[in-house]
Amino acid sequence: MLECFTKARAMNFPRQVLAGHGVVEEIGTMCEGFELKDTALIVTGQTTGAIAAKQVEDILSSAKYEVHRIVTGEASRTNIVKVEEVAKDVKAGFLLGVGGGSKIDLAKIASFNLKVPFLSVPTSASHDGIASPRASIKDDGNSLSLNASVPMGVVADTSLIFRAPYRLLASGCADVISNTAAILDWELAQRLRSESFSSSAANLAKYAAESIIENAAMIKPNLEESVWIAIRPIIISGVSMSVAGSSRPTSGSEHMFSHVLDKIAPGKALHGEQCGVGSIMMMYLHGGNWQRTRDALLSIGAPTNAKDLGVTSEQIIEALVHAHEIRKDRYTILGDRGLTPDAAERLASITKVI
Repeated sequence: MLECFTKARAMNFPRQVLAGHGVVEEIGTMCEGFELKDTALIVTGQTTGAIAAKQVEDILSSAKYEVHRIVTGEASRTNIVKVEEVAKDVKAGFLLGVGGGSKIDLAKIASFNLKVPFLSVPTSASHDGIASPRASIKDDGNSLSLNASVPMGVVADTSLIFRAPYRLLASGCADVISNTAAILDWELAQRLRSESFSSSAANLAKYAAESIIENAAMIKPNLEESVWIAIRPIIISGVSMSVAGSSRPTSGSEHMFSHVLDKIAPGKALHGEQCGVGSIMMMYLHGGNWQRTRDALLSIGAPTNAKDLGVTSEQIIEALVHAHEIRKDRYTILGDRGLTPDAAERLASITKVI
């Protein structure tokens, strides 16, 4: 007798993505097309609030929306509660994250909890969370990954993102490049632990990474076209998580290494920068082309070693030794027991990280 087929899963994707020069001017039309309710809450920060958020507010006001704004800080549980309280007070029909990664994360978590639509309007692209169903928050010094809303729409205006420091874009590119190691970890977990695997999600994540690697020489400071080249793979990388139903295609041993660095050397480097360096080492462990990963990061201007990250050799080794402890439910090349200090030092030395 044939077995009954029982698999079922929901996948949520952005309904519309606008990317390119000046597309923020279309945000009112986008909201009208989605038939969003009359009251909007913009979640933003001090820097972006004076520029992009005001522009978005004016456009939505012209489209007859009642617009409120909350200026907030890092992505934390406290700030999530503040955003949700304001959204309830003003009876917001939808939220907009206008700013960098933390503001978008706050908006998408609050949107998820309140069950209202959310639009993503990035003013920088330091990681691949612009269109993903996951968000990262700080909790007692630890980085936590939480379920969040997939944006109903994404408005990635290259002229806005271009104004942000180039370091942020390079970090976003490094985060996407690190997908190469994450996918190998996922494939390994499928072979050794029979973990569920989505070739569609893996292929999307790999396509995003390869798009950055193959065009690395064209991603440079002071070029808005660099944002155009990078932003689409960054968005696609986030969408791959929606297909997978988890962050698996974009987060493996290299992210675990980064999370330990967050603990032992907080504030030294950006998330994507750390993941990029981690991916060099993890690609070596997989027997992959770690030199190609390193060369792409060098070409973009992203960190490739401890000095670039602002950390010590000892901190790199410590992060490698303890990386396997971060997510014991997520099998990677680091295995269940991780690396010995000697193996970690040798790995970091061979790959020129220390």
